[in-house]
Amino acid sequence: MRSPVILITGASRGIGLSITSLLLSKFNAQVITLSRSISPELKALASDNLLALECDIADENKVKASIAEGIRRYQHLDALILNAGVIEPICRIADDTPLSDWRAHFEINFFSLVTTVKATMAELRKSEMGGRIIFVSSGAAVKGIAGWGPYNAGKAAMNSLCRTLGEEEPEVTSIAVRPGIVDTTMQTSIREKGAPHMGSEGHGGFIRLHQDGKLLKPELPSHVIASLALKGPKTLSGQFISWDDDVCKEFMAP
Repeated sequence: MRSPVILITGASRGIGLSITSLLLSKFNAQVITLSRSISPELKALASDNLLALECDIADENKVKASIAEGIRRYQHLDALILNAGVIEPICRIADDTPLSDWRAHFEINFFSLVTTVKATMAELRKSEMGGRIIFVSSGAAVKGIAGWGPYNAGKAAMNSLCRTLGEEEPEVTSIAVRPGIVDTTMQTSIREKGAPHMGSEGHGGFIRLHQDGKLLKPELPSHVIASLALKGPKTLSGQFISWDDDVCKEFMAP
C-alpha cells in the first residue's frame, strides 16, 4: 500500500511543525510543506519523505508552481492541511489601520486557501484514499473578539469556504478544525501587541492563560488534525469542529 501524500502550509513552527513531524514519524506519510521560510526545526526533519519548499502563500503563481513541484515529486496528492495564517494587524475596526493591512491579511488567511484548493482539487478527487482538506480554523470564526477584526472575519470566511466545498465536492472531505488556544508564536504576539486594541479584560484573559500554564501543547490538536487528514469521515464534511469534540476522540493521541 502506497504512502499517503499530504500538503501542509505554514509548517515551519507551532502547530504546522508539530503536524509535519507526526505525519512523518507516526503516520508514514510523504509530506510537502509550503512556508515563507524553512526553520531549523523543519530542516531537522529532512528525509526522502519530506519536500520542504520556501513559498509565500500570498503569491498565487509561486503557490501553483510549488504544488506542481510536489506532485511531480510524489506523483499524487491525498490531502491538504491549510494551517498558515497570521494574527496581524491587531486593530480596532474604526482606527487608522490602513485598509491595505486588512487586504494583506486576507491574502494570507483567506485567498491563499482558494488558490491552494483550486490548484489541488483535480488531484484530491483522484485520491485512492479519498481526498481531504483540513482547514485549521479558530474559535474566533464564531466570536467577536475585540481587536481581532481581520482575523475574526478571515476565519469566518474560511469556515464558509469549508461549508461550500462540502456541498460542491462530494468526493472530497472538507473539515474546519478549531485547535484551541495553543502555545505558539501567535499567542506571543497577542500578549505583546494586543493590549491597546483588545481591552484589559480580553487581553488579560490571554495573559492569565499563559501565566497559569493553560495553553495547549501543539502536539494535542496536531494529532487530531493529522489523523483527520488521513481518516476523517465524509459525515464531517463541511463542518466546523473542535479538536476535543466527542467526534474527534478516535483521532486523539493514545
